[in-house]
Amino acid sequence: MVETVSFLNFLETIGVLATLIFVLTSMLGMGFSLTVQQILVPLRNRNLVIFSLAANFVLVPLLALVILLIFPLSDGLSIGLFLLGTSAGAPFLPKLAQVAKGDTAFAVGLMVLLMVVTIIYVPIVLPLLLSGVTINPWDIAKSLILLMLLPLAIALFIRARYEEVTDGLLPIMTQATNLSLLVLFVAFFVVYFSDLIGVIGSTAIMAAVVFVLVSFITGYFLGGPSRPIRRVLALGTAQRNLSAALAIATLNFTDPDVMVMILVVALAGLILLMFIGGEMGKKAKMPGGEIREQENLSSAPGK
Repeated sequence: MVETVSFLNFLETIGVLATLIFVLTSMLGMGFSLTVQQILVPLRNRNLVIFSLAANFVLVPLLALVILLIFPLSDGLSIGLFLLGTSAGAPFLPKLAQVAKGDTAFAVGLMVLLMVVTIIYVPIVLPLLLSGVTINPWDIAKSLILLMLLPLAIALFIRARYEEVTDGLLPIMTQATNLSLLVLFVAFFVVYFSDLIGVIGSTAIMAAVVFVLVSFITGYFLGGPSRPIRRVLALGTAQRNLSAALAIATLNFTDPDVMVMILVVALAGLILLMFIGGEMGKKAKMPGGEIREQENLSSAPGK
């Protein structure tokens, strides 16, 4: 029994380290693959930016509140859902946009915009939403700044000055991100296996599915007339920032249910959005689909 507990503690430590590596390498990889211009150009459409921010930082957090009224969850599960509800800017968004034949330039700009706003937004809003839970806003902000914003800024600077260096480092960061994500999922799956089994058939899974699908629909209807942009905003609103949520949960909470809910929503989102994105991508390839989308792009709202 003691050996089992020690093994689980060891795996939990591995999972925490893998989480930190995942967050750092995903931010470095993002910065090594982008330029400041690539990030800023797609965000010149002010109306689209406003709708994107409203979807991710007003409507989705409100959705999380409504879901918890409909599907009562434990305090830990509720915190996990709130963490994802307030954390936007998923590093997976450009890949999902490619699968769905969305506007990849907008996907890159939207991802960085949402991630930066998350770093400012979460430390302010989360303590207000989680009444009765003691949270130090600076602790949350500090973890996000050190693990996400600072590495991204450093990587963007290095790419601007030494592009040939970043071209060599990018594949390493990509491999490290993929490997650490796999390790953290496996480690936390084993550590929280009994807790995950406990939520099977519970309202937690239903709450996660509803959360992902309604978030997707919210982004889709706020995306404007351009189908490629609408797809990106839908996917970007539904795919929450796993990096930010994991960083906050790992460094600020000890209740295992927090991590369990993050894993449940992350897995539900990955499965649902990859399927939905694939279906949208197939539809875009149908005869006449690309022509209609070009017409939609030309009729998109002005900057």
